[in-house]
Amino acid sequence: MFNLLLKFQAFISKRKGKIWQLFCATDFESLMYPCFTFCLILGIFPYKINASTIKSCKLYYILSTIIFCAFCVDEIISIYDINNSKNIAFKSVPRILQLNCFHIFGGFIVIGTFLLSGPRMRLLQTILNLSLRLSPETYKNISKLIHAKDIFGFFFLIIQASIYFPNMQDSVFRLVVVEYIILLVFQMDMLYMNCVCVLKACFKQINDNLVNLRRFVAHPKPYFLREIYQRHLFLLMELKALEKQHLTISDAVQMLTTTFSLQLLCTIILTFIQITFSLYFYLIRIQGGMSASNLENQVYYKSFITAVTYYIIKTVLLVWSCETNKNQAMEIGVTIRNMFNNISDKEIKYELQLFSLQLMHRDRENIFSAKGFIVDATLLTAVINIYIYYLLSFNKCRYI
Repeated sequence: MFNLLLKFQAFISKRKGKIWQLFCATDFESLMYPCFTFCLILGIFPYKINASTIKSCKLYYILSTIIFCAFCVDEIISIYDINNSKNIAFKSVPRILQLNCFHIFGGFIVIGTFLLSGPRMRLLQTILNLSLRLSPETYKNISKLIHAKDIFGFFFLIIQASIYFPNMQDSVFRLVVVEYIILLVFQMDMLYMNCVCVLKACFKQINDNLVNLRRFVAHPKPYFLREIYQRHLFLLMELKALEKQHLTISDAVQMLTTTFSLQLLCTIILTFIQITFSLYFYLIRIQGGMSASNLENQVYYKSFITAVTYYIIKTVLLVWSCETNKNQAMEIGVTIRNMFNNISDKEIKYELQLFSLQLMHRDRENIFSAKGFIVDATLLTAVINIYIYYLLSFNKCRYI
C-alpha cells in the first residue's frame, strides 16, 4: 500500500513538473491535488489550474460529457434490470427497494455534480483566493488530514470492490455503475469537506490576528503623541481589514452551502438508507440463524462490517468538519468581546461594536446545512438515537 502511494506521488509530481510532497502541502493546489486528480479520473473536474486561476478546459469538458452520457445510459439499464430481472438476488422486495433508492439518489448526485460544474468552479476560485492569505505551515498542518482521507479512502473503496464484487451474483456491467456512484459520492463529500477545512483555517487566521491585536493593545501605551496616533491608526486599519476578510469568508460559506446543499442532502439520505438496509438484512440473517462457519455468511459479515464502518467514519468526519468550523467562527466573537473589554479608545470600541454586529448577523449564516438539515453534532446524535431505538425494538420483537 505504501509503495502504491509513493508511485502515485511520483506520477503526479512528474505530471505537474514540480515537487509535490505527501502530507506536506504548501498552497491550495498542492493541498487539493489528490482530490482534484481523483475527480479528474472520474470525469467531474473539467478545469485547469494556472497559477492562482481556475479555468474551464474544453478537452476535460468533452471527456466529462462523454462519461456523463455513458453513465445515464448505464443507469437507466441498471434500474430496468433491477425491476425486471429474473435474477434470484432481486426477488426480495426490501432488496429491490434498497437498490432502487441507491440508484435513484446516487444517480441524482451524479447528475447534480455534472450540472453544477460552473458554480463549483466559481466556488473553488473564491476559496483559492481566500487561501492565498494562509501560511505554508497552516497548509502543512491541514494537509495531513486531507491527504490521508482522500488517498486512503479512495484506495479503500477500490480494494473493497475488488474483494467483494466477484462474490456477488450480479452483472459486471451493473457493478461498474455501482462502484462509479460510490467513488463519485465519496469524492464530492471529500471535496466539500476539504473546502470546509480551508474555510475553517481562514476563520482561525482571523481569530489569531485578533488575539495578536489584543496583545498589542495590552502593551504599555506610548508617551509620544506621534506613537499614539500611529498605534491608533494601525489598530483601525487592521480591524477594518479583518472585518472585510470575515465578510468575504462568510460569503464563501454561503456559496459553499448553496453549491453543495442538494448534493449533501442526497448524501445524508443515501447514507441513512444504506446503513438501515444493511443493518436490516444483517439482523434478518441473525434471526434466521446465520452460521459463522458458512463461507458465504463470512463474506457477507465482513462486507457488512466494512460498509457500515465506511459510512459511519465518513459521516463522523463530515459532521466534525462542519461543527469545528462553526465553533471556530463563533470563537471570533469571544475574542472581539475580550478585546472590547480591554480597550478604552472610543473610536476603536465603535469599530469593535460594528465587527461584533457583523458577527452576530453572519454567525446565523455560517452554519452548514443541507436544505434545512443542519450538519452538526445534533444531527449525528439524532441518527445514533434512531439506530439504538431500532436495535432495541428488533431485539424486543425477537424474544416476543
